[in-house]
Amino acid sequence: MEYRRLGRSGLQVSQLSLGSWVTYHTQVDTAAARELMAAAFDRGVNFFDNAEAYAEGRSEEIMGAALRQLGWPRLKYVVSTKFYWGLSDGPNQRNTLNRKYLHQALDASLRRLQLDFVDLVFCHRADPYTPLEETVWAMHDLITQGKALYWGTSEWSAEEIRTAWQIADRHHLHKPVMEQPHYNLFHRHRVEQEYARLYDDLGLGLTTWSPLASGLLTGKYRQGVPQGSRASLPSMGWLRGALTDPARNAVVERFMAIAAGLGCTPAQLAIAWCSANPRVSTVIMGASTLPQLEDNLGALAVLPRLDPGVMGQLEALFPVG
Repeated sequence: MEYRRLGRSGLQVSQLSLGSWVTYHTQVDTAAARELMAAAFDRGVNFFDNAEAYAEGRSEEIMGAALRQLGWPRLKYVVSTKFYWGLSDGPNQRNTLNRKYLHQALDASLRRLQLDFVDLVFCHRADPYTPLEETVWAMHDLITQGKALYWGTSEWSAEEIRTAWQIADRHHLHKPVMEQPHYNLFHRHRVEQEYARLYDDLGLGLTTWSPLASGLLTGKYRQGVPQGSRASLPSMGWLRGALTDPARNAVVERFMAIAAGLGCTPAQLAIAWCSANPRVSTVIMGASTLPQLEDNLGALAVLPRLDPGVMGQLEALFPVG
């Protein structure tokens, strides 16, 4: 496992990390989460991603219980959470990044995670109704209070990230140091083009999610939606159209042939391709079983095989746009 600096910060995160979206509570209980986290940690994973909204807070509860049972020294792992959507209806409780919500939401997440602080805290989406200066000051205060160590954004536009950074710079506040964007072979524009100036200008680091395009790049949806898959979950029905799209699955067929030629699984090739981008600090994987996790971690052995010829084939098959 390689460890990469999170953007221009001094924090080192494993090039592959483990996330909890969809799986924790929905597919994975505390015992299974503990087993998966232990196996990942043994293979060098040191970053575990979460969010307040995942399973309406229960994902954080499961991860917190697993961490307590594992008993790792706090210095040895990195935990994140994210805020925006909230857990209850009403003013200052949902779809906001105002100061009141952020402070109370982080306190509640720390209780669920059974931690004194999180390493990374993300603004899960941009809030068009709260002044950006208020959000930047609130995130700065959370770090100053010791409740988080670094802050960043998720799925913000380049303009929003730059403006937040400039506000922080102007007032000598803690700056956003990372972004968590959707990134895979089917979804390249934002990471490779929209954010291009931010890496050198601001030192932005990336903790990317959905390297398998919600499982599409594994080939499992070529014949429809299999039982037990992510798209078979009632809460994930909105994904089914994109996952079973015939044109996309025709591309996946050709992608699978490239993976076969390299002697690896499609999942391993998809994850390795994301990690090969030097702007990516860590690729967040999802797994609900140990065999899935082991297969995903096999991407590490595929990275050295991604020579210019292979990368050229993938570029032709998945043009950025």
